[in-house]
Formats: sequence, C-alpha cells, structure tokens
Amino acid sequence: MNPPGTVIVSGSTEKVIRVWDPRTCQKMPKLKGHTDNVKALLLNRDGTQCISGSSDGTIRLWSLGQQRCVSTIRVHTEGVWALQVNETFTSVFSGGRDRKIFMSDLRNPDNRVLLCEEAAPVLKMMLCNDTNSLWVATTDSCIKNWPISNPTLQADDYDIDRVPLYQKPQGVIKGNPSIRHYCVLNDKHHILTKDTANCVALWDVLNARKLEDLGEVDYEAEVKKRFKVVYVPNWFSVDLKTGMLCIHLEDPDCFAAWVSAKESGLGPPDGPDPKINLGGLLLQALLENWPPTYTSEEDNENGGNPNSLAMNGERQKPGNLYFSVPDHTPVVFG
Repeated sequence: MNPPGTVIVSGSTEKVIRVWDPRTCQKMPKLKGHTDNVKALLLNRDGTQCISGSSDGTIRLWSLGQQRCVSTIRVHTEGVWALQVNETFTSVFSGGRDRKIFMSDLRNPDNRVLLCEEAAPVLKMMLCNDTNSLWVATTDSCIKNWPISNPTLQADDYDIDRVPLYQKPQGVIKGNPSIRHYCVLNDKHHILTKDTANCVALWDVLNARKLEDLGEVDYEAEVKKRFKVVYVPNWFSVDLKTGMLCIHLEDPDCFAAWVSAKESGLGPPDGPDPKINLGGLLLQALLENWPPTYTSEEDNENGGNPNSLAMNGERQKPGNLYFSVPDHTPVVFG
C-alpha cells in the first residue's frame, strides 16, 4: 500500500499483480507480465507506479494509470525476492536467490551497478534514512549493513563475473546459528540436530530442552551410535522453518505412542510398569501452567482447592507425574 493509503497491490503464485482502491473497495484490472511467482512489490507515494520482483528473475516497473509494464530490468540470474527504493523513486535496490544486490536506475534501466554479494539468498532489505547504507537480511542468521553512498551506475552488458563495488559490509549484527538438519532417534524421545556452525546437539522432546552440546562431531556417526533396537510409533513431526526445533502434535497421531514407563526411562526401576502415552503426557506438561487447568466446575461447586484436580477419586496437581517442561516453552494452538 502506498503511504496515503489510496492503492493496494498484491502478488502471489498467480504470476499477476492485483490492484485495489481501498477507498471504494473496488478491484482494478490486474497487471500481467511475470512468468513466475511475484515475490516483492513497491508503490510510489502517489500510487501511480509500481515495482515488482519475481521468481522469473526480472524486475518490472508498472504504470497503474496505463495498466501496463513500462520497463523490465534483467540483472539477476535467479529469482528476485526483495526490493527497496529511494525516496524519489528513481533508484531500486534488488536482491534474491543469486545473493547479489544491484542498484538500478528506474529512469534508464540500462544503468545499474553490482553493489555487493551476500553469502546467502537475500530475503529483506531496508534503506537507512540517510540513504548512505542498506541493511540486508538473508537466510543466514546475520544482518549486514552495506555502504551505498554515491555509486557510479554504468550502462553495459550484464556480466555475472563482475566484481562487486563493495567487498565487506560496514556493520554486522550477528545471530545464533540456525538448525538445518535433524534426525528423530528411533526411541521417538530424542532428536539430534546440526546447525549452520556444524555443531551437533541432542534434544529431549518430552522435556522440551537441550540435553547436550556435542560440538563439531560427525553427525552421521552420532546418529548411528545412538541407534536402539526399539519400535515406537511416530507421534510428532518436526520443522525447521524458524531455524529452531518446532514440534507439531496432530490429532489423532500424537496419541499413537503407548510405551512402557520403565523402557522409556520415565518410570522407577522398581514397582509397577504402566503403559504411558507420550503425546498425552507432553500435552499435560505443556498445559500445566495454563490457568483453566487450575479450576473446574466441580471444584467450584464443591468449594475444593482450585490448585488440584480430581482423578479416580484422588487429588493431584495439574500436569503429569513424570516430568515438566520449562515455563518459557512457547505453545501455539492452530
């Protein structure tokens, strides 16, 4: 949306740009020209021009009044994922899958310069208020600040081997390494991970915490070393989209794993050996500090202690009898 809020544009996997007037809720004719997903969009202040970046590797300048593409910039060898424009809407900064960041002149698209090259695909860019530097975020965990003051734009044939104008950023905000590889061990209780710093770690799913940092060791060898002759049904799934371990519990699969308390290491070595449900116990632990867990209609009616629950005629605290998870463990219901 442009700053005054008179025009909204959107792009998607449809390969077109849709345009709306939010004042009248009217949908305007869509803009066609890209041959792949539209990944980035920018509008000028008065809402008459739009810049788009696409997975087809092109940057297009559109006239919303004429409802057509007025120029196409081809400087990237792969998809364009991020765009940033200066205040006068005369220069555009672009980055994407090829890791290169270009500055192009919108008035003369043949004039462009390769500012820098990142170590990972570019996801987002932000121009500083003084327009002398550009903050860049990539799929890496570091955010870098690149100088861009007074670059010389050249009109020449695009050469993928040209040297970037700047070799090093002038500032770096370092982030933690992100997890890129994982292996759920066959006990369905522990996970081995490997991050971008090549460090291997062992995690406990039930206790929602890291058990051990193993350092830079052979990841595959650690997986083989921790193999156990045991079968436990799959009861959770894992994704690494955030760079961290995210455990997904889906009904009814999360209740599929019934195991022996002793064999799982949760029960005492002496005494009874009940069957326990791993997914059910984890849910009880995650909801242990959830306020509604501390009260029930029966407790309120009978004047009972709200800090305990009734089960089989006995009173017990919320959670389970085997373990708890850290209080700061985030839980998202979808």
